[in-house]
Amino acid sequence: MGTRAAGGGCPARLRRRLLLLLGLCSWAAALRGNDNSEALPESIPSAPGTLPHFMQEPDDAYIIKSNPIALRCKAMPAMQIFFKCNGEWVHQNEHVSEESMDESTGLKVREVFINVTRQQVEDFHGPEDYWCQCVAWSHLGTSKSRKASVRIAYLRKNFEQDPQGKEVPIEGMIVLHCRPPEGVPAAEVEWLKNEEPIDSNQDENIDTRADHNLIIRQARLSDSGNYTCMAANIVAKRRSMSATVVVYVNGGWSSWTEWSNCNVRCGRGWQKRSRTCTNPAPLNGGAFCEGMSVQKITCTSLCPVDGSWEVWSEWSVCSPECEHLRIRECTAPPPRNGGKFCEGFSQESENCTEGLCIQDIENASDIALYSGLGAAVIAVAVLVVGITLYRRSQSEYGVDVIDSSALTGGFQTFNFKTVRQGNSLLLNSSMQPDLTVSRTYSGPICLQDPMDKELMTESSLFNPLSDIKVKVQSSFMVSLGVTERAEYHGKAHSGTFPHGNNRGFTTIHARNKTTYIQNLSSLSTRSELRTTGIFGHLGGRLVMPNTGVSLLIPHGAIPEESSWEMFLTICQGESSLQPEGTEVLLGPEVTCGPLDVTVTTPFALTIPHCAEVNSEHWNIHLKKRTQQGKWEEVMSMEEETTSCYCLLDPYACHILLDRFGTYALAGEPISDCAVKQLKVAVFGCMSCNSLDYSLRVYCMDNTPCAFQEVVSGERQQGGQLLEEPKLLHFKGNTFSLQISVLDIPPFLWRIKPFTACQEVPFSRVWCSNQQPLHCAFSLERYTPATTHLSCKICVRQVKGHEQILQIQTSILENERETITLFAREDTNFPAQTGPKAFKIPYSIRQRICATFDTPNAKGKDWQMLAQKNSINRNLSYFATQSSPSAVILDLWEARHQHDGDLDSLACALEEIGRTHSKVSNITETPIEETDFSYSRQNGL
Repeated sequence: MGTRAAGGGCPARLRRRLLLLLGLCSWAAALRGNDNSEALPESIPSAPGTLPHFMQEPDDAYIIKSNPIALRCKAMPAMQIFFKCNGEWVHQNEHVSEESMDESTGLKVREVFINVTRQQVEDFHGPEDYWCQCVAWSHLGTSKSRKASVRIAYLRKNFEQDPQGKEVPIEGMIVLHCRPPEGVPAAEVEWLKNEEPIDSNQDENIDTRADHNLIIRQARLSDSGNYTCMAANIVAKRRSMSATVVVYVNGGWSSWTEWSNCNVRCGRGWQKRSRTCTNPAPLNGGAFCEGMSVQKITCTSLCPVDGSWEVWSEWSVCSPECEHLRIRECTAPPPRNGGKFCEGFSQESENCTEGLCIQDIENASDIALYSGLGAAVIAVAVLVVGITLYRRSQSEYGVDVIDSSALTGGFQTFNFKTVRQGNSLLLNSSMQPDLTVSRTYSGPICLQDPMDKELMTESSLFNPLSDIKVKVQSSFMVSLGVTERAEYHGKAHSGTFPHGNNRGFTTIHARNKTTYIQNLSSLSTRSELRTTGIFGHLGGRLVMPNTGVSLLIPHGAIPEESSWEMFLTICQGESSLQPEGTEVLLGPEVTCGPLDVTVTTPFALTIPHCAEVNSEHWNIHLKKRTQQGKWEEVMSMEEETTSCYCLLDPYACHILLDRFGTYALAGEPISDCAVKQLKVAVFGCMSCNSLDYSLRVYCMDNTPCAFQEVVSGERQQGGQLLEEPKLLHFKGNTFSLQISVLDIPPFLWRIKPFTACQEVPFSRVWCSNQQPLHCAFSLERYTPATTHLSCKICVRQVKGHEQILQIQTSILENERETITLFAREDTNFPAQTGPKAFKIPYSIRQRICATFDTPNAKGKDWQMLAQKNSINRNLSYFATQSSPSAVILDLWEARHQHDGDLDSLACALEEIGRTHSKVSNITETPIEETDFSYSRQNGL
C-alpha cells in the first residue's frame, strides 16, 4: 500500500510541472503576438517556492520637453516580469530584461525596464494620469508593484498673484502675497530682496513658510526695498513683478518746553511753550505730527510798587545826651513785587535843648520818671470815662444785642429804628414803635427771639462767610407802612455762619444744642460717590445713578477671555482743581478706572456741565490730573487733535478717550455774556421750636450730581423739597445775586428780623467750585393752629435773569405733598454688560460699519454719517481709528443712553441713502426697555 502511494505520487507532481510549462509557453506566445492580444492571466498555477518580492518598484516620473523616461522593476525570485500600463500589457519587445542570481539566497533576481514617450502620455485620455505597474511571476504565484504615474512636466509663465508694494509704519506687520504660476510638479517659491535671496532661518522676524507669502512681523527701516517672488520646478524658473516696500516713520512730538516768562513786565500778557516734531522726526513719507506746536496761555504779572515813607513820628523824649529822635517807616505803601525801597533815612535826631544841655544825670532821670507817671494817670482816666459812656449807651437800647450766630449773614454799619427801653415785644405788630430814636450799630448783631431768652454761645460751630451783603426789611416796619429799607453791607465775622455756607441753620434752644451739633458735624463730612462693575469683551455701560455721569465700554475694547473691574468715582465737596485766572469749574471731578490698563478702542465718558454752550462766550477745556496730583490741559473744545474727542451737548460733555484717569471740565469766559446755569431749589423743615419753620434756598450748578449732594444733606436734616427746582441763567457780568421772601401772610406768619432779603456777591456764586450756595430764612407762626404756608421765593441777578418759586405747602409731614426729587433710575443695576447695554443691536451695527467704513466717490461714507449725527468738528480723530463708523456709533450710544432714539438714527441713514430698505430693520428690532430713565428738562 505504501509503495503504491509513493509510486502514485510521482505522476501527480509531473502533471503539475507540465501544466506550469504549458502555461508559460502560452503566455510567452501571447506576449510575442500583436498588441491586441488578450490580457495575460493574473496568476499561474501554483508551484512550490516563494512569491516574488520587489526589490525596486517603478517611481513616479515627469517627462521634460520631449525626452522619454525609463521605468524600472526588480524582483526576487522571479521567472518573468512584465509591465502593465493603463490596464494593458506592454509588448514583450518593449521590455529590456536582465537576470542575475542572489549569492546569499541562491534565488533568481530579474530586473526589467521600459521607456515611456511624451507621445504615449499625450495620446492617453483617461479619468486619471498615465500609469504603469510591474507584475512578477514565480513558482508559487504572482506579485504586483505600486502604480507609478507618468506626467508631462511644465510651468506656466504668468503668476496667479504678484506681490504688491506697500507702505507700512515702523513696527507694523508686512504681508506680501505670492501665488506662483500653475505647473507640474508644483513650483517651489523663493523670495529675493534687492536681488539677494532671503533666508528666513537667519532672521526670526521674517517668515516665508505660510502659503508662499512673505511675512515680516515687525517692520524695521532696513526692511524697505524691492521684493521679488521666484518660482521654479524641474522645467523652468519664473520671476514675479517686483514689489516696493516702504517703511515709514510718523512724526512724534517732543516734550513741551518750559513756559516762557510773561511777555509783559506787569499787567495781563501771555506765556508760551513749544515742542518740535522730532520724537521721532517723520521719515519716508510718514505723517507730520498733528496738533499745535506752540501753546499760549494768559498770564498776569504783578506790577512793581515802589515804597513810600510814612509821615515822621513825634519827637521822642529828650535823652540824657540832650537829643531826641523821630522815625518813619517805608510802609505807605511798602515796596512790593520788586519795587524800589524808599530813599532816605528812616531815623532823624537833633539837639532838644537849643544848646542848654543838662549834664546832671540824676535830674534827667527824675524828669523822665515824672513824665511817665503823668502819662499813666491820664491813660487810666480816659479808660474809665470810656467804659462809663459805653455802659450808659448800651442801657438805652430796646433790644438785646448778642453774638450774631442766629443770623444767616454778617453785617457792617447799618441803621435801625429802636424803641425806648422796656418795649420787649418789638415784633408784635399790634404795638406802635417809636421811630424817633435812631441808633447806628457797627459789627455783627442778632436780635434775640422774644420766645427764647437763652443765648447760643457755641460760636465754634460756625466759620465765616466772606463778603455777604444783606438787605433787611423787618416785618413790623412793613405793617407800619414804612417802605424805606435799611441796607447792610456785611463782612465776614468768625462764629456767625455754618462752614462753607452750605447747611441750614436757625435759632435753637440750649436743650437742643447737642442734637443740632451732631447733625451739623454729620453734614460736614463728605463721602465719595463710587460705583463699580465687571466688564468683558462684549463691553457695557457703567452709570452713576442720579448724577449724569456714565462710562460706555464698546464691544471689543477689552481683550477676549479677559474681564476687568471698572469703576466710576465722583469727588464730592470742593474739587482739587483750582482754576487759573478767570477759569471756573463747570462740572464734577470724575475718576474712571482701572488706571493701569489701556483699551484697544476708545471708551466714552459722559460728564454733566452747567455752561450755556456758546463758543463766542466760553472757552471750555478738558483737564486731567497727573500722577503727581497736578492738573494739565488735555484739549480745548475748539482744538483739532487725534488724542481724544469731546462733544458738548447742552447739558453734558461726551468724551472719547483711550486712557483712564481723573478728568474735569473748566471754562474760561470770553465775554460778559457767558452764562452759568444754576438750579434753584427750596427746602423746608420744622425747627426745634414748634412755632418756627425754616426755609432753605439753594443755588447750585445745574448738574445732577450737585443737586444730589444737596438732597443728601437735606435728608439728613429732615428737609423736604417744597417746589419743583427751576433754572436761573447767571451771567458773568460781575452783578450780585439777590434772594428774598415775598408775600408772607401777615396775620399768620412773620419773618424773623434781618432775613427778608439776602444778597450774595458775584464771586461767591460764579466761582463756587461745585459748592452749593445756601441761604436760610426763619419764619414763625403766631399760633400752633397755623399749618399751611404760602409765600414766594424770588431769586434774581441784579440786571439779569429772575426766577420766582411759589411755595404752597403744609408744615405737617402727614399732609405734605411729596415732590419727586429725581426721575427714576434703577440704582440696583448701575452696570449693564453685553448687548443689553447698547441701543443699537450688534448685527445692525456691524452692517452699518461695513457700509460706511468703505470709501465712496460720492462721499457717502463715515464722514456723511458723522455729519448727520451733528459731528462736524475734528473729523481727523475718527480718520485715525480702525473703524470710524464704530466710534461714531459709540458716541451716539453715549449721547442717547436715556432716550435710545433709534428713529432719528434711521432717518439719518435714509437721508444718506446707503441702507435702503434695511433701515427699517433698525426701528423694527425689539429693544429692551432702558434700565434708567432720565429727564434733562429740569436738568436732573
